Amino acid sequence: MELTTEQEATEQTKTEQTYTTTVTGYGSEGEGVARLDDGRVVFVRGAARGDILEIKLIRERSRSARAEISRILTHSPYRIEPGCPVFPECGGCDFQHLTYEEELDAKLRRVNDALERIGGQSARTEEILRTGRTEGYRNKAVFHSDGQTRGFYCSGSHRIVPVTRCLLLKDDLNAAIKNPAPVGEITLRSGRNGVSNTPEEELDGLVFEITGFFQINTDAALLLFNRARQYAALSKNETLVDLYCGVGSMTLFVGRDAGKAIGVELDPAAVETARKNARRNGLSHIEFIAADAALWETETSNPDCVIIDPPRKGLSQGALRKVLELSPKRIIYVSCDPATLARDIRMLEGYAVREVCAVDMFPRTAQVECCCLLVKSGR
Repeated sequence: MELTTEQEATEQTKTEQTYTTTVTGYGSEGEGVARLDDGRVVFVRGAARGDILEIKLIRERSRSARAEISRILTHSPYRIEPGCPVFPECGGCDFQHLTYEEELDAKLRRVNDALERIGGQSARTEEILRTGRTEGYRNKAVFHSDGQTRGFYCSGSHRIVPVTRCLLLKDDLNAAIKNPAPVGEITLRSGRNGVSNTPEEELDGLVFEITGFFQINTDAALLLFNRARQYAALSKNETLVDLYCGVGSMTLFVGRDAGKAIGVELDPAAVETARKNARRNGLSHIEFIAADAALWETETSNPDCVIIDPPRKGLSQGALRKVLELSPKRIIYVSCDPATLARDIRMLEGYAVREVCAVDMFPRTAQVECCCLLVKSGR
């Protein structure tokens, strides 16, 4: 019987047949990418560029498949022994099996490929800002407990992998994981004042309460904020607008150079924290407004610079229209997803990419942060 297109696209059950293939690169989730003899792309978790593998397909579609490693026939020169005993079972890391240099190269390739293929941009970056620290950097942990097992979810499922120490977490968070915990999801945050109900961080002399959204890597956040401040290049006779401002950390960090700055955030609780942070740091020229970035009504026309740091899904059509309506001289776009960044850049008509850099905010994972400067065409 001939299969319909819909049936062909349906994921199939795992088979026992094995295939031999060579890994040539990485997917957006950190999987190794290879091709089967029939031309299909296959994604293999825990693979390294240059590996020659014997693989077993676990999910199939008409044009692609996912596989697991049955046997490594030839080891990639970039492959190392993972330092974590629960990798790759735990879903927290993607690149524990790679040299750090290969990880950084993979992230740069991902950013540049998105800019060219999705964004239609000739702009590239060879620069990825990093602290050099690949362990003990996370200031936030989200772990799970069923009353007996405490740890993190297994990759691709809600099965809990027992974890007593995570290489990525700060020491005080690792200590807290061992404490008795209620059933369910537990979120802990560590600041300069330790694991606290009201954690705070200090960046370049500014102190922030970080009860809302804040970058999970404080040292890398400083690199990102400094680059955004450099790109913004604000003076005291200029105005900054920061959309999706969260608790106002970047608004305050960059906006201290401006004559006026406005942070816009949908979450009222985050806005209250942002206002508290502004008062704490004596930045009375910076205000915060609780509003949807796409629907915000403003009397501030043509700000000199707009910062946008949207969720992973990128800008909505309404938010895109709002940015174009504001018509700033400069746009700083901060993104944790190169694909949506590239897509939105293409939609920001009348603006050209002047500079772009990557930031290794999440070492040993496939995630990469980007910071991009766009200027109004003709300037």
